[in-house]
Amino acid sequence: MNSTSDVTALVIDLRSGKRGAIDHLFPLVYDELRRIAHIHLFSERSDHTLSTTALVHEAYLKMVDINRAEWQERAHFCSIASMAMRRILIDYARQRATKKRGEGVRPVSLDSTEVAVEEKADALVALDEALERLSDLDTRCANIVEMRFFGGLEEREIAEVERMSIRTVRREWVKARAWLQKEMKSVD
Repeated sequence: MNSTSDVTALVIDLRSGKRGAIDHLFPLVYDELRRIAHIHLFSERSDHTLSTTALVHEAYLKMVDINRAEWQERAHFCSIASMAMRRILIDYARQRATKKRGEGVRPVSLDSTEVAVEEKADALVALDEALERLSDLDTRCANIVEMRFFGGLEEREIAEVERMSIRTVRREWVKARAWLQKEMKSVD
């Protein structure tokens, strides 16, 4: 990635609505976005139709449509990109679940690989629903989970974005993780 000051300047331009800022910013953060996309896809099924590059590009298209987002700095931009990627993957998982439940019915063998793939899609949708419930209860905790788990951001970067201490980020992460584990167990 190029210098942090270049990225920060472009994020400020983007925040102020300067036309074309995202087109200049995207190449500077492309490698970082690919890393985030790789993290997202790592836990997906092996036959996922999206590649790392396709996920980055779909997230870019979503982000171009965001009007006047309150971008803060590089870490915040990457966090928003990660959230966009998560939404894309959730949408794909929901579409797959819809098809699995009858749309375009075709016989399916029930070998352990296919069952595991379907369970991953179901687990991703369940996690997304649990995160939505957590967001209703504690938006800050939900944001920290998204940035850390899905975005791959470090505690220091999350602290920057959320404007809190690293110690608070750690405490909120522990609280959110415990809540999600309890919530996910109650869904089973």
